[in-house]
Parts: sequence; structure tokens; C-alpha cells
Amino acid sequence: MQQKPSDHHNGKRFFNTTLLMQGEHSFFTGMKMWFGTKKEPWPDFVENKAKPELPSSLNSDQVAITFVNHVTFLIQVAGLNILTDPIWSKRASPFSWLGPTRVREPGIAFADLPKIDVVVVSHNHYDHLDLPTLKALQQKFAPLFLVAAGDKKLLQQAGCVNVQELDWWDKVEINDNTQITYTPTQHFSARTLWDRSKSLWGGYVIDAGGKLIYFGGDAGYSKHYSDIYKKFGPMDIALLGIGAYEPTWFMRNMHMTPADAVQAHLDLHSKHSIGMHYGTFKLSAEGIDKPILDLKVALEQKPLHGSKFITMEPGATNIINVIPEMILTLDRSR
Repeated sequence: MQQKPSDHHNGKRFFNTTLLMQGEHSFFTGMKMWFGTKKEPWPDFVENKAKPELPSSLNSDQVAITFVNHVTFLIQVAGLNILTDPIWSKRASPFSWLGPTRVREPGIAFADLPKIDVVVVSHNHYDHLDLPTLKALQQKFAPLFLVAAGDKKLLQQAGCVNVQELDWWDKVEINDNTQITYTPTQHFSARTLWDRSKSLWGGYVIDAGGKLIYFGGDAGYSKHYSDIYKKFGPMDIALLGIGAYEPTWFMRNMHMTPADAVQAHLDLHSKHSIGMHYGTFKLSAEGIDKPILDLKVALEQKPLHGSKFITMEPGATNIINVIPEMILTLDRSR
């Protein structure tokens, strides 16, 4: 994809439009954060409590959300099976011997996956774009892969065939009933020391028969949540990051705290939100359970006015009944 003139690309790199100062940390600042910050200990292994019970069928008003772990969800809606940022690898790393190691198994064994129709990949960080998993999905299911601008070649070199890369607000028609739009987030991309922000980052809005599902990828809190609400209307379901936020002096612009995620839930006018990006790979300083505890505190401090914000056990399935709006006050076709 040749990058077109853009308000978020300077001819060489993408950038965040929501930061007055980009404030990107250097490699050396990152080393200071990782080696100079006291980190809460994590267990070596956590047993998953939930067992997958995937529905054999759903009615037209239902969406099934199964939490695999980290940021990987199986979304079953309108006859489609959609995976978000799938990672079944042992490490979120370019190396088999070094890098963040998972402390719990995926909530669904790869062999037990139903036929996957669509895979959405938010950006190219190793805990989100896991090439061994994408190769395995291509070999088993040959799905449609939706990726950020700049990442198509990476997947094609790995053998993925049906790959479409997207810029912010680009929309793909999956079928007559379902459209998926790539939406802005505040984050960055990199797989090496030399390719920072050479590809884009974002989230996805899935519109399946009028049911709106938001997958937030990786993101710091910013006005993009309000922008998404203004464009699409209230989300029926939102999958929002709540982990990897300490120390906040380093992480805050790029990862939300649980309190930030609650505000994003409110900005999106989401009816059902589910926390993600915690409890699998140790990527920051907070303890393994702190995102869940801090989310509980944040929810006590801000009323949700009848909506819900929950966390799920890896392997658990949540079947959500979505009642279509009778009157649409916002134009979703833009």
C-alpha cells in the first residue's frame, strides 16, 4: 500500500495526531524503565479456570465473545468467526529463547478453534502481530487478514494470501451484512530498533447487521474514542485494554490505566465493555492482578448508568444479547 497524503504521516513515518508533543521514548529510556523500575513479581504459571463452551448457533441478536487471553478474542456474530490480534506462541518476541513468556495457556487450544473467517491485526508489536500464529491460521483456515497500513508485506512474506492493509477510517465490506472499519488509536509501531512508526496502529469497529463491536488494540487514552462515537454511534460491545500501564510516566501515552479505560467506555457510550491486555505476558511493572483490582476501584468512582464493564477468565464465553436500535440518530455510512 503506497501511503497517500495524510494528516498522520509525514512522508517517512506515521504519527499520533492526538499528542501535542509526540514524547516518544528512546531505546535508552526504555532500558531505564525496564531495568530501573521495581516490578511486582508474577507467578511462573497460572491455571486457566474456564473451559471453552463455544455455542453451536446464535440467534440474530446475539454475539458470542470468547476470551482466549491477552488481546485475543474469538468473536462470533452474524455467521462469522473473527479473531483479534491472535497469539498462541509461547513468547511475544522475535526470539524463541528471549522475551516475554506467557504465564497461562491460551483459553482455547488452537486445534479446537472453529473455522476462522476473518483475522484483524491492530499493529505490528510482537504481542499483537504473531507471525507463527498467523502462518498457522493461513494453513488451517486461509482467512481474510486485515492489517495496518505498512504490514501487508510482512504477512505475505510469511505465506498469508488474502491480506488487506488499511489506513484510519478505511472500511472493508466482508459481506452484505458486515463491514469492518479501521479506526485511530494513540500508540506506535515497531518490530526492530530501526522501523519505529513505519507502519500504522489502530483499532477496529465491526458492524455486523447493525451490531457494533469495537476492538481497541493497544492505545493510550485520547479523543479518538469520542471521535469513534461521533462517527458510528454507541458501541454495543467494546474490548478495551486495561493493563501494562506502570510506571505511568513511561506508559501513560501508549497504554490506558483501568481508570482511562472506564472513561473510554463512557466516551464510546458502550453498553458492554470487556477488559483485555493483562494477565498473560509481563510487559510492565504492575502485578498480574493489579489491572483487575484497579478496574474495580475505577468502576466504584465513576457511575456507568446501566452499562457494564467486566473482565473474563481465559476460555470463558460471554453471549451478549444486542437489541438493535429502533431509531438511528447518527449517520453510520460516512
